[in-house]
Amino acid sequence: MLHSQSQSLCHPKPLSSPGNTRNLNHYNVKSTTLVKLRRQSVSAIAAPPQPRPAVQGPSRTHSMPPEKVEIFKSLNGWAEEKILPLLKPVEQCWQPHDFLPNSSLPTDVFEEQVRELRERASELPDDYLVVLVGDMITEEALPTYQSFVNRLDGVSDETGASPDAWATWNRGWTAEENRHGDLLRTYLYLSGRVNMPMIERTIQYLIGGGMDTGTENNPYLGYVYTSFQERATFISHGNTARLAKEHGDTVLARICGSIAADEKRHENAYIKMVEKLLEVDPSDAMLGIGDMMRKKIAMPAYLMYDGQDINLFDHFAAVAQRTGVYTAGDYADILDFLVGRWNLEKLEGLNSAATEAQEFVCGLAPRFRKLHQRAVERAQKTTPRTVRFSWIFDKEVAF
Repeated sequence: MLHSQSQSLCHPKPLSSPGNTRNLNHYNVKSTTLVKLRRQSVSAIAAPPQPRPAVQGPSRTHSMPPEKVEIFKSLNGWAEEKILPLLKPVEQCWQPHDFLPNSSLPTDVFEEQVRELRERASELPDDYLVVLVGDMITEEALPTYQSFVNRLDGVSDETGASPDAWATWNRGWTAEENRHGDLLRTYLYLSGRVNMPMIERTIQYLIGGGMDTGTENNPYLGYVYTSFQERATFISHGNTARLAKEHGDTVLARICGSIAADEKRHENAYIKMVEKLLEVDPSDAMLGIGDMMRKKIAMPAYLMYDGQDINLFDHFAAVAQRTGVYTAGDYADILDFLVGRWNLEKLEGLNSAATEAQEFVCGLAPRFRKLHQRAVERAQKTTPRTVRFSWIFDKEVAF
């Protein structure tokens, strides 16, 4: 057990790393541009503006002591009983084809279904399409996310087909998530409203660029990150469902709502994992929460790039904020929700460093709300600007 801040389980580090910068240089993007990209907003989609640390040298990737691995081995039975049931049997899962024109029907019937889809999609505003595309691109970078989860010490899939409960969860979670990008991508392709070559280029850049979550290989940190992110995507897809219905596309509303329901189940699983860590190892679990909240939670797709707009993520985030799909207020709400769900204010028996982390985390949401309110007030006094998105054939969208 670790009992001092200097020996803390969680090793603070900047979100940026030279390794990822070198990786993206393979795609001929200048290093200075990538540093700028890595210093953008770091919420699930939009967080209050915060100064970002300068890029530093290589940091530790394994901050969890070997003895902590035994905790996860001891919880394998618990994960099998409490976590695996949150995966749905394949036979009970929806599949993308359930929501899309049926290509196995006669050609004239299939073409009529496509025409109906296009008619509904024709009513969707450009700013809504930008956010929907951004959400889809985020889902399509799934290979990066599976790699991230499978690097976590003590819960990885060592053989690629391990029967261990943690490994089974990783694969099952990935399989369920895989349907999200497939469905949204096919819908957008059939709609005719978006520039698929530019979208596909963005996806390739994103996967090729990798992702630094700030979690190192530490599941204490990783499961805090995934708890936050799954709730953020639940909120985002839920709001795109609501807006799709308002714009008259009830099928798209069902699509986004079904994805949101998946994210809610996944959120519940990761939250339970952190709950269990708070039960069996409260001080180090609290340190993990504090460490991630000090870094602030970055959206997995914060390195979005289409080959043209080096500020693509910022622009996407600004449109999401303006349309109400995901806002800085949502970021604060998630903090509040997690503090309450994990009962952080009432945790007892923590060491001094963990107590300090507890006080920090429990006071964060009000601070973010004040920053958000100030940003809203500033925005109301600012003349709206526009930006062109290659995803929608370089049309201008206000933010």
